[in-house]
Amino acid sequence: MAKESLKAREVKRQKLVDKYAAKRTALKAAGDYVGLQKLPLNSNPIRLHNRCKITGRPKGYMRQFGISRINFRFMALDGLIPGVKKASW
Repeated sequence: MAKESLKAREVKRQKLVDKYAAKRTALKAAGDYVGLQKLPLNSNPIRLHNRCKITGRPKGYMRQFGISRINFRFMALDGLIPGVKKASW
């Protein structure tokens, strides 16, 4: 489990990205790089990092499901993810 502070930091970054998205695109289109520098650093979408919605694990993230590979495996074996079943041949 990731620390709650790390999960909260990612949520805060996502809110800043959403808040400044329109302003950022307008400044980029105008070529106003001085104005871009005045925006908060965490409003840049590059600073976002995908984390598991359940545990907050930053690595092994499966974008299609929004969870880590470990949680995906447990949930798939328990039948909690619709349409996913264990392959056998």
